[in-house]
Amino acid sequence: MITYSFLQHYWCFLVSLLGALLVFLLFVQGANSMVRSLGYTDEGRRLIINSTGRKWEFTFTTLVTFGGAFFASFPLFYSTSFGGAYWLWMIILFTFVLQAVSYEFQNKLGNFLGPKTFQMCLVINGLVGPLLLGGAVATFFEGSNFIIVKDNLIDAGSFTPIISRWANASHGLDALLNPWVLVFGLAVMFLARVLGILYIINNVNDEDIRSRASVRLIGAAVPFLLLFVTYLVHLMLKDGYAYDEAGIISIVPYKYLYNFIDMWYLTILLLIGVVSVLYGIGKTVVSKTYIKGIWPAGIGVVLVVLPLLLMSAWNNTAYYPSTADLQSSLTIVNSCSSEFTLRTMFYVSLIIPFVLAYIVYAWYAIDKKKLDKEEIANDHAY
Repeated sequence: MITYSFLQHYWCFLVSLLGALLVFLLFVQGANSMVRSLGYTDEGRRLIINSTGRKWEFTFTTLVTFGGAFFASFPLFYSTSFGGAYWLWMIILFTFVLQAVSYEFQNKLGNFLGPKTFQMCLVINGLVGPLLLGGAVATFFEGSNFIIVKDNLIDAGSFTPIISRWANASHGLDALLNPWVLVFGLAVMFLARVLGILYIINNVNDEDIRSRASVRLIGAAVPFLLLFVTYLVHLMLKDGYAYDEAGIISIVPYKYLYNFIDMWYLTILLLIGVVSVLYGIGKTVVSKTYIKGIWPAGIGVVLVVLPLLLMSAWNNTAYYPSTADLQSSLTIVNSCSSEFTLRTMFYVSLIIPFVLAYIVYAWYAIDKKKLDKEEIANDHAY
């Protein structure tokens, strides 16, 4: 029998899976952030931009779907984070809109700003987008400055029937003052660059770009590994936020370390993902002829990010802690939709495998032929 608790955990899993896929798809941003260092010539830069231009819709659609899934399954988080920390999310969305505009208009007739201006916008999106998205994910562990007052909905004397509000005027930007949020955000940014380099090596049939990409890979992989390991150690040693059967939130020392131990199956999945990422990076660095590193590394990223996100919510853990009011912290129990809504969406979600199959087919059809200089000569090139 499908219980309410199962549905809460099921939708937490689906949202986490979307988040993991989004991190993998940030290879578009990572490659764009290095467009001027990977492509020294105008022709080389166009090759890279047309390579990522084939996939940017996947990333943007996944970002929107991630937000939509959160809205449908955990609406209180959506209203609290997207509504309260709106400066943080508005900057993220603005950089993604800027990306879409840059792809379409950089080489159009009448572009008085010049192609380089829009290419710099792609670089900005490639740096700022992953950094802030990583910072937003880090708040699942580090907490955010918000207050929940559900009584406002039933209080006749309340002039503001809003149940969640930010506790200061920064509306999300204050999270960047936490050095650990920046550490995780920078780790995601360098990870996006690693994935972007691996993708370009696989997708662009140009020896000059591939040779430079192999050198740049080491420069991106080393800071990513240092930052990620540093944050992972911090996570296992820091206090966490737990809730009991009555819904009371409490601070528990080494909570996330206990989660790694209690949910050992997720820990094994994470370790497999780490090995897969290292394999994809290592073999690409060692072998000059190996160009498929994006696949073991990309699958590994999904296998790492998925358990990390689940560690923040499963095992009676508050996945969105409040630093302003401990009892305002959000859990999958106190922030989810009704049982009817979750159950209805559960049946709708059964079509997801068919959607994924279509995406895989579309990806294969797009990448059937590697991108080369001849392709950017046609009228449909960016």
